[in-house]
Amino acid sequence: MRSVALKGIKEFEIKEIEEPVADGENVIIEVKKAGICGSDIHYWYVGEPIGLVMGHEFSGVVKDPGSRKDLKVGDRVTALPISPCLECHACKSGNPQYCIHTWDKATGLSLTNPGALAPVVAIRPDMVVKVPDNITDEEAAMTEPTAVGLHASKLADIKVGDKVLVIGGGIIGLVSAMFAKMEGASLVVVSETNKARGQKAVSLGVADEWMDALDPKFLENVMNKTDIGFDIVIECCGNTGAVSSSLTTVKTGGTVVLVGVSMTPVAIPTAIAVMHELTLKGAIAYTKDEFQTCINLMSSKKINMLKFLDSIVGLDDVQASYEKLTSGVSDAVKIIVDPNK
Repeated sequence: MRSVALKGIKEFEIKEIEEPVADGENVIIEVKKAGICGSDIHYWYVGEPIGLVMGHEFSGVVKDPGSRKDLKVGDRVTALPISPCLECHACKSGNPQYCIHTWDKATGLSLTNPGALAPVVAIRPDMVVKVPDNITDEEAAMTEPTAVGLHASKLADIKVGDKVLVIGGGIIGLVSAMFAKMEGASLVVVSETNKARGQKAVSLGVADEWMDALDPKFLENVMNKTDIGFDIVIECCGNTGAVSSSLTTVKTGGTVVLVGVSMTPVAIPTAIAVMHELTLKGAIAYTKDEFQTCINLMSSKKINMLKFLDSIVGLDDVQASYEKLTSGVSDAVKIIVDPNK
């Protein structure tokens, strides 16, 4: 079957791979929609591992239920892409997202388990989640990034009236901002180097305003807005400048949640974190309960994820879509791939 595979630095290729077949264990799923994620972009930037078929955000229908007795052919589903061991302290505490094995065979993030930039995927049975009929394929494919934003906002422990800065206006940043407002933040600001994305955060209603991260008076503007800095900063970029900004824009005694991932070491002014007694929390993925919560929120129409959707493309347009998402001038934050298009 046709797939999109990583060929090198910022380069994909259309490649034929074997279609997964029923083995009595894995759930075989016909992919309907697959999202392009910020972490996918990291792999694309470095061009490794070569041959990786990405696509860990997706929706589809069951082609073969494998060992899942509660599933039948034609059921609409999505899935957690992770591969936790279920035996370690992380798994037993309900936090499989930081199990040391959770990414070993992760769907679309490992060479051993091709993702949804292909028409069919094989998914570990206990990671498959049913999707209600009142959720579209596009919404279901956005469950995964929605859960990342929910997890970040929960770790931030936002109180009613808090002032929150979200650094980065990609899909994770916008979803984090959305949940910050839902948690009762009195002010939600998104900082961006991309003017179009900053403005979009406001127009979509997830941020009260945006700030230009490249403005020489950025820090001065923050203090004019907050007096002492933001109560909470959620950092969704992962680069040195963004992480450093998170430490300088949060108030003394405040909380920084680090969501952005860097493939290389990041240098930060730790003296600020020490002298200001900041709380720094890392946030990776989500719990299984949070994943289900996002499905429930979409089903009950308490959140509208379709407003973040920019376009739907086919496999032949994946390369151009990555280039658009990383252009620094486009306001696009979420492009979904239809592998059958």
